[in-house]
Amino acid sequence: MKASAPHRFSSLPDSGGPAWPGARPVKLAIVGGGAAGMFAAAVAAERRLPALVIERKARLGAKVLMTANGRCNFTKDLSAEDFLADVGPCAEFVEAAVRSCPPRQIIEDIQSLGVRVHRMADGRMFPADGRATTIVHAFGDLLRDSGTPILANCPVTAIRRRGDGFVVPTRGFDLWAENVLLATGGVSYPKLGSVGDGQAFARALGHRVVPYRPGLVGFDLADARIRQRAGTRFEEGRAKVLDAAGRVLFEYRGEVDCESFGVAGAAVYNAQRFVEHAQLADWTLEVWLGGEAMRFRNPRPRPVKEAIVTLGGVALDEVNPATMESRLVPHLYFAGEVLDIDGPTGGYNLTLAFATACLAVRSM
Repeated sequence: MKASAPHRFSSLPDSGGPAWPGARPVKLAIVGGGAAGMFAAAVAAERRLPALVIERKARLGAKVLMTANGRCNFTKDLSAEDFLADVGPCAEFVEAAVRSCPPRQIIEDIQSLGVRVHRMADGRMFPADGRATTIVHAFGDLLRDSGTPILANCPVTAIRRRGDGFVVPTRGFDLWAENVLLATGGVSYPKLGSVGDGQAFARALGHRVVPYRPGLVGFDLADARIRQRAGTRFEEGRAKVLDAAGRVLFEYRGEVDCESFGVAGAAVYNAQRFVEHAQLADWTLEVWLGGEAMRFRNPRPRPVKEAIVTLGGVALDEVNPATMESRLVPHLYFAGEVLDIDGPTGGYNLTLAFATACLAVRSM
């Protein structure tokens, strides 16, 4: 199949048995069973590349199940060009991945799994039943039918270079793999399995890891007007970022949620991401709540463990953007949030996970 051809996951032939026969080394060990890991395994099955998935939690897709409040906004119906323009800082690095597996290709791939989809007016894509479990179960069914082994409840403890491949120790046994794909996510919501182990493995193999910061998270605000509105969502809200002179640096229209700690919601999340990437020292957040504007100077973001996405991760200059392979360690690949990549809210980060995973596996 040509690299530019669409995936047809639903038409995969029966593999005739497990993809990891006998005691022979596995061709590809995918460490992490989240969005990037599941998509990578699906692409490997499509290409008949023997692979297995190793997941530290008891089931696949734990973080996917909570995306968009359990509804799974899996991508946005955009051209590759528009998607990359929206992504911003990491667009140059992810361009090859996004062009080889663009949002509209991802929509077709999800549909080929038998998932009915629903498009929102702004282009955000969801499973038609509004349940993230539908997406996760569809990937699980595909991996079962293709004979792809899944080692769940199985934390990897290290990745060690050995000859032309890698030893992959777990708490109970060791594996040997010709290729390793690190798809372990960031450090947000550690209870769901994202604990930074992939970045630690990369660091031990010589990679530099960019320090973590929260991305797409709310702000702490000790303000009575916000506390009085706690639990209220303003669907037609707005968030602006102003510089010290009062000039508007960023504006986003969307949901603003009042919480007991301060403000959250899509408009606030994207404003916070802008501030982190711009590294602003003195700025003002302006939020519109039902026609009322409120300003707050230099509000503090919530901690990274609560963020939708982790900023920071494996340094991009040490990874080949044309293949997602390490420039330092042959046959070591990366996909998704383990890398220092991120996008705005609205399906962008799952798209980045899928696209980088697809490119990594196609490059092997």
